[in-house]
Amino acid sequence: MPELAEVEFYRKRWHQAAVGQTVTRIRAHAAKKTFRDAPAAKIRRGLVGATLASSATAAKQMAFRFSNGAWLGVHLGMTGDLTSAPLGQRAEKHDHLVIDCETVSLVFTDPRMFGGVRFDPGPEEPEWWSRIAPNLLSAAFTKKALTDFINRRARAPLKAVLLMQERFPGIGNWMADEILWRAQIHPAQLAGSLTTAEITTLYREIRTVCRNAMKHIAGEGSSLPHDMNVGIPNSWLFNHRWRAGGTCPRSKVPLERADIGGRTTCWSPARQILRPTL
Repeated sequence: MPELAEVEFYRKRWHQAAVGQTVTRIRAHAAKKTFRDAPAAKIRRGLVGATLASSATAAKQMAFRFSNGAWLGVHLGMTGDLTSAPLGQRAEKHDHLVIDCETVSLVFTDPRMFGGVRFDPGPEEPEWWSRIAPNLLSAAFTKKALTDFINRRARAPLKAVLLMQERFPGIGNWMADEILWRAQIHPAQLAGSLTTAEITTLYREIRTVCRNAMKHIAGEGSSLPHDMNVGIPNSWLFNHRWRAGGTCPRSKVPLERADIGGRTTCWSPARQILRPTL
């Protein structure tokens, strides 16, 4: 599933292609699960004639704002994709939403329909957007907020805690592994067993990984760097975590993998030592 920076990448694709353009037509597979949270007819009534004014990313969701105050929310799920196409191009089987603008068509494709769209006529911020936890790079995400959250989940492995979107919006599997590897904390370490120094390091690395991911992965909206296996520094765990025979880029020791918190997890046994807890 796309994570924080990947979602920002896809937002840029639509925004850069059509910001300032007026919607002329909506084409949709109205009966598909894509529209389980917003009827296609409602989207059509709300967007035709409106101009794409702005857009934003929060967690694993994105929102597109229009000149009449309307909000269009998009969640990609595991297989969703946002692209632009020449105006009027024929929609393919899995192109469930096509927004025709003045010179370009914005296309939401989702073969397995795990993603979906939301719509709100606005102008007030809809609940599905306002309830998202504060951005991890914002001033609202403090070390105290982190400490309080992990202490309330003291018996959970830290990898599982980092995937909880109510506190860590946009963090997914690879980002959680990257954060813990950099912080030198074993993914199965119980959250309540962290020392004050480890919490300080964890807080720093959460923000560092988020910042670097936005820089190296969000790109300009043309192609994802890691789709081409370029653009990601080789010093990251990212480039080694699934490679056959992959080794830790710092210790050069073979990486280990296991299911932790319901997700396949990768770590360096040389850097991330699991401490026994009572």
